[in-house]
Amino acid sequence: MKKYKILVTGCAGFIGFHLSKKLSGSKYFDIVGIDNLNNYYDIQLKVDRLSLLHSFRNFKFHKIDIKNRSELKTLFNKYNFDLVINLAAQAGVRYSIQNPFSYIDNNITGFLNILEEVKSHEIRNVLYASSSSVYGNNKKIPFSETDSVDNPISIYAASKKTNELIAYTYHSQSHINLIGLRFFTVYGEWGRPDMAYFVFTKNILDDKPISLFNNGIMKRDFTYVGDIVKGIEGIIKKIIFTGNHFDRPMYEIFNIGNNTSVELKYFINIIEHELKKKARINFLPMQSGDVYETYADIEKLKSFIGYNPQTPIEIGLPKFINWFKKYYYNQNETIESSLKAKATV
Repeated sequence: MKKYKILVTGCAGFIGFHLSKKLSGSKYFDIVGIDNLNNYYDIQLKVDRLSLLHSFRNFKFHKIDIKNRSELKTLFNKYNFDLVINLAAQAGVRYSIQNPFSYIDNNITGFLNILEEVKSHEIRNVLYASSSSVYGNNKKIPFSETDSVDNPISIYAASKKTNELIAYTYHSQSHINLIGLRFFTVYGEWGRPDMAYFVFTKNILDDKPISLFNNGIMKRDFTYVGDIVKGIEGIIKKIIFTGNHFDRPMYEIFNIGNNTSVELKYFINIIEHELKKKARINFLPMQSGDVYETYADIEKLKSFIGYNPQTPIEIGLPKFINWFKKYYYNQNETIESSLKAKATV
């Protein structure tokens, strides 16, 4: 039986970890993961994610920064990849306001480096992370892949729109299957500490106030990470197992969300209910770079692979909170005193 070799960049990140874990448990794939383990957030969390991935025999890790062309070249020369999945990126809309160059260097130049190696090694299949942020403050709800994305309101969003344009160029010139995934507010266990749901949970437990921008009048298409991984896995299996039968090379953009827009106040209510504690809320004006609402039209991905997210926030958020308390708390210790606690799940 042929085993397909897949490169996952950003494998120690939130989505990259979950995807690598899922694929490494399959008999069909050998996974090579790379990550630069930067300090954008707690490195120990990334190290602990990796410790779980190392338990899989068909997972190999290399500490590599996608901005480093020579290290990437060595990696691609060593392995004969059937598929490349680029999830490595500088995340965060608000961080991009203070640190715009990080987004150009990581999200644009880094992605370009990956595609150059893909091209030179004649790799047929590439998936890459885009974002719902490309829609900006789109007035049409829900967001569809056919909507205009010409008005990004953050450097982060602009970097992701640029990724889509660069991908199209390489698709056109080199006949590569290039599939972009517009993620919609992904949450769940092992999540990013800079995300709102993570901060809300921590602050409520620590009796600290939380900040709600635009006075909390915002809505998001919160998507559980398990549904995201199932969607990506479905795309991988389709393009690998049937890719040679496509009439022509693919260039596609897919929304990958929950197809539900939830008010932020209701989201907080669920956290309060699970923690059995009320939040102390500071209501603040709208922050630069934020959007009022996100909502994914997922009909295109549903038609392509039968994508059907199964996890509403009433189920997904309690899963995250249970993990959070196990990971960060040891009996009655504070979060700060147990940051380096190892995972028990």
